[in-house]
Amino acid sequence: MAFLTVGVAAQDKQSGFAEADGKLEKKREKRKKKKVKLPKIDLSHWKVTIPEGQGKGGAINVEPPEILDYANNEVLKPYMYNDSVSGALVFYAFPSNATTANTKYSRSELREQMVPGDNNTNWTFADGGVMKAKIAMDEVTRDKKGKYHKVIIAQIHGRLTDEQKELIGQKDHNAPPILKIYWQNGKIRVKTKELVNPSVSAKGILYKEAWKDDKGRNFEEEVGFRKFNLEVKVSDGKMVVSLNNNEFFVYDSPSIKRWGIFENYFKAGNYFQSRDEGAFARVKFYELSVKH
Repeated sequence: MAFLTVGVAAQDKQSGFAEADGKLEKKREKRKKKKVKLPKIDLSHWKVTIPEGQGKGGAINVEPPEILDYANNEVLKPYMYNDSVSGALVFYAFPSNATTANTKYSRSELREQMVPGDNNTNWTFADGGVMKAKIAMDEVTRDKKGKYHKVIIAQIHGRLTDEQKELIGQKDHNAPPILKIYWQNGKIRVKTKELVNPSVSAKGILYKEAWKDDKGRNFEEEVGFRKFNLEVKVSDGKMVVSLNNNEFFVYDSPSIKRWGIFENYFKAGNYFQSRDEGAFARVKFYELSVKH
């Protein structure tokens, strides 16, 4: 009987250990769930381009609704994925032969679609729009001079209507980007377009050659690898870019006012500006939203 008593006691002790282990495991699971963070980004009105595909102009695009399941998309996973610890959506890019038309650089970049899956519905400055984002440069390589490689993190791209395209005999709808925002050596740099000839005709203004880059401007604050807030607001004849709601660049020149003839769309992500071997960048987006 003594032996049986000891056996029962041992079983009770083991049962107690198992129960304690079960409670500990549940606590661990709860902690894990609490630690998991997701980016505050609705992708239902965005498509993404990644540096994967067959040669120039052959980069892969993923549109809604497929993009909504990006976390389980094996093609997208290397280039667009969640950092569940920091709660960010990461965009990874490197020099690739799979580029989009009219460029030598590759990208993991979102393109706004006002109508999901459709590139043909866009907006004008008269329609207005606001894009807000919380971003951080996660990692980026340096060039031979020791400077970090440049990355375009946001854009407003122009687009020709069907009528404008036919009028100038262009094979695609591509118009210049009126806005490019760079992460450059820890600073945020803003570049826009201006007319070569301010009195150019209504037809002549549609040609890419009618536009040139401005000199560009850097915000004073150095963001480095820290989080920062970016806002772009457009209205009829005006564009305002702000950093951390503290510094503001206002564009309302005659060139901006005449830009109103074009349709536009927002872009955001990692448009990597280097062809150096072994170069790459990872950009984190914590928040991204657009309103019209």
